[in-house]
Amino acid sequence: MNHAALTAGFARGVRIAGTGSAVPDGILTNDDLARMVDTSDEWIQQRTGIKERRICDKPREGTLTLSRLAVQRALEDAGLDGSSLDLVIVASVTGEMACPSLACRIAGEIGATPAGAFDVVAACSGFVYAMNLADSLIRVGRANRIAIVGCDCMSSIIDYDDRSVSILFGDAAGSAILEADDDPTKGSIYQTMEADGSGWQALYIPRRENEIAPGDEENPIRLGCLRMNGREVYKFAVTRFQRAIKDGLEKSGLAPDEVGAYICHQSNARIIESAVEKLGLPSEKVFVNIDKFGNSSAGSVGLCLDQMRKSGRIDESKPTMLVAFGGGMTWASSVWRH
Repeated sequence: MNHAALTAGFARGVRIAGTGSAVPDGILTNDDLARMVDTSDEWIQQRTGIKERRICDKPREGTLTLSRLAVQRALEDAGLDGSSLDLVIVASVTGEMACPSLACRIAGEIGATPAGAFDVVAACSGFVYAMNLADSLIRVGRANRIAIVGCDCMSSIIDYDDRSVSILFGDAAGSAILEADDDPTKGSIYQTMEADGSGWQALYIPRRENEIAPGDEENPIRLGCLRMNGREVYKFAVTRFQRAIKDGLEKSGLAPDEVGAYICHQSNARIIESAVEKLGLPSEKVFVNIDKFGNSSAGSVGLCLDQMRKSGRIDESKPTMLVAFGGGMTWASSVWRH
């Protein structure tokens, strides 16, 4: 399919000017977890592909500090400063305060004033949601340059007495600077942002007793911590993940090998492996870093994008596909032409 047909009606496109990421120095290994709950390195690796994850373990280290550092690195990569931004979008479920937003605090600290700023809450889909929003705003001329950040400090909402969730999650941030380009075929040539709120109970964070889902009253996980129905989330993830990739290929008129890179949310290595096998994706084009970083929620896709870009693993002569799914339940995709 002609990429121009997918972006017809727009006078300009969007380019990635720079990327950045940040992870804590603290490392929590599977053996560390085995000393905390009834599990083992072999059991975790067999089911998830995870060997270790990064954890914030220093005073005042968290979502704000990781997000800010990732944005600063993305600006440096782009050769820009904060004053050049029109908007800052931060995707997270672990913001320190409801007000002000993470985006406002970051914009103030990087000198982006008076750029607009707001947060997006779409769990693990957050970075792709933010990327799609930024692409659309730039295309229609509402902004020229936008910083997006996906970041979650999942260790702040994990009950480490519970094996079902503690083995999966880590902390990370990923950022990108998107800016207008004269070529309207550049940027997101196909995108989705979708949700099904009827399944919210499968993955949620109740702060008060009256927020606990019916039937989940006996769950021993502490209030304020993530609760997950692993079986339901896994079924949802396998189905939606594969469907999102298949739809992205079909709607963009692309064969699996015509995509230069697949940047997938790192939820479980087995889910990614299943998609590679069933959809016939070239395995060398599917990036996997969950073994070292675990599932970092909104930080996952941005971290992968930065690592792939900095290591030369993105073939910019071909489209890149970004796919994510998460709590809500949400899922999102973006087929990106460089």
